[in-house]
This record gives sequence, C-alpha cells and structure tokens, in this order.
Amino acid sequence: MTAKRAVDMTAGLLLLLALSPLIAGTALSIGLGGNGAVLRRRTVAGLEGEPFTMLTFRTKSPLAALPLLVHVVGGRMSLVGPCPLTPGHRECAGEGRRRLSVRPGLTGPWQISGRSDLPWEERELLDLHYVDHHWLGMDLTILARTLPAVRRRRAARFA
Repeated sequence: MTAKRAVDMTAGLLLLLALSPLIAGTALSIGLGGNGAVLRRRTVAGLEGEPFTMLTFRTKSPLAALPLLVHVVGGRMSLVGPCPLTPGHRECAGEGRRRLSVRPGLTGPWQISGRSDLPWEERELLDLHYVDHHWLGMDLTILARTLPAVRRRRAARFA
C-alpha cells in the first residue's frame, strides 16, 4: 500500500465517521424534500479507465460530494486526483488517457483553481500536470486549500 492510499483510507474513514451526522442529515433532508431519489448516479472512469458508478447527493451544495468518501475508502477514488469524467469523455482519450493512471479525486488542482470558471483546456492541463508530478506533499497542500476555495465560491454566490 502506498503512502497516498494509506492517507486516503485513514483520512477517508475519519471523515466518514466525523461527518456521519451531517451525511445522515443531508440524506434525510433530501429524502423528505420529496424530489425523488436521494442519490445521483453517474458512471465515471476510475483507475486504468475501469468504469464505476459514482454516487453524489441530489443537491447543488458542496454537501453533494459527501457520498464520495465511500468511494475513497473503497479504493475507487482518491481524496486528491484528476476530475472524475465519464469513460467516453474526450479527455480520457489520446494524450489525456494518462489521467487514468491515477484514481480520480474528490478534489484536485481544478477544484482550488476556479473549478467551473476554468475553460476545459485549462482543467485538462491542471489534471495532466497533477498526474505527471503528484506527490504526498502536493496532495496535502491541495487538501488544505480545498475548504477555503469552496467557502470563497459559496460566499461569492450569496454576495
């Protein structure tokens, strides 16, 4: 087991335990809202392009990503990695295929650098740079910068 995978499992389990009341409350709130299913399913390309069904909550808030922790602990995703994409996405072919040499991430350079405000080409470059140069220190830096980045975007939406 690599240090990255050990951090993913340990931090993922701790986060799942610590956030379990929030996860349960979010699921209950969505379920009571009566808008259908609590979870959204999407097929994405995992490590080596192996497809899997990624689960997120049916909400537009950052809480939507909480179920992804199950995929991190289960080894389908990493805490930090390239943005998860569908198996047929153009960025999973050609030169971009090397992005499949690592697990997709709950967060990554794309998340702390502007996420949906970035053009696709820039997100692709950030992902490929991460794949080619990632190391545990980079992962820890990205993790430390993720929550402030999410808070900034959320505050900007409500301003």
